[in-house]
Amino acid sequence: MDYANSPNFNVQKKRFQHPAGDPSDKTVADLFKMVREFSNRANDQSERQGFPVTYSDQATLSAFSESVIWIGQSSILLNHNGVTILTDPHFSGRASPVGFAGPKRVTPTPFEISDLPVVDVVLISHNHYDHLDRTSIVDLIAYQPSIKFFVPLGLAKTLRGWGAKDVTELDWWQAVILDGMEIQPTPVQHWSKRSFFDRNKSLWAGWMVKWSDFSFYFAGDSGYSDDFKETSKRLGGPTLAAIPIGAYEPRDFMKAAHMNPEEAVQTFVDLGAKYALAIHWGTFKLTTEPMDEPKVRLRQSLTKKDIALHRFRALQHGEEWQTPIRGDTHVTR
Repeated sequence: MDYANSPNFNVQKKRFQHPAGDPSDKTVADLFKMVREFSNRANDQSERQGFPVTYSDQATLSAFSESVIWIGQSSILLNHNGVTILTDPHFSGRASPVGFAGPKRVTPTPFEISDLPVVDVVLISHNHYDHLDRTSIVDLIAYQPSIKFFVPLGLAKTLRGWGAKDVTELDWWQAVILDGMEIQPTPVQHWSKRSFFDRNKSLWAGWMVKWSDFSFYFAGDSGYSDDFKETSKRLGGPTLAAIPIGAYEPRDFMKAAHMNPEEAVQTFVDLGAKYALAIHWGTFKLTTEPMDEPKVRLRQSLTKKDIALHRFRALQHGEEWQTPIRGDTHVTR
């Protein structure tokens, strides 16, 4: 595609750009300060022990239907109307370009890629290593070569280079129809980078998937912004939203790229979502807050805003949740 035709591409800088600019672009001094704070972080028992996992085997997953499972980080398995969707698949031991260094997986995956049911669609939010994992993509393709990948602008070449045959590259608000559902990426405030030389050379996105009777919004990775209000205004409130709640401290460094739990709850309100599940916490130690803090602050914020706790859940890794898709007659507040 000619990216210069995208309203989200800065022709002079030859980079993609959010309307707010690039507030996540930090100086060398900022980076050193972050490294120092991370190195001196407080002792975190969850970082050593991880979190409980609900494990599933291949036989169990073969019957997966009309439900959603949080695999970990931003990986979600969802099925509705005979279509199975997988978001930001990450099954590797590290979120890193190398296998011997970088953020190590703290909580194990609840099953292996070989255990997955037939996956129809994979949604990719952006190219950071905790969201786009080469090993996981290559393994997925080896087991299921007919998967359809949907990616933001600039990522199709990467996926095809890893062996993907069916890749659709889309700009924000660019919708496609597939098997009775509408799929389109939406703006979020974030950035992309996979090497020293490719900052914002590819776009990042949230994703809305709509059927006639159900809709799913995947926020991917984002700081808090008015984009969620605009998404709801244009596309309506989703039945189920996946909203990140972790990796937010130190706040001055992370605010532009990662929302905290209170902002996640406000995002839930802005979207007008009926239900939400929390993602981007408890899987990799990426920032300085205690790993069990996001889910605690999530509950506190929901209570403060008088939102029923069953509407926005921090699931256990591998936990299945059927209510948002199969229906619930006692939704309150």
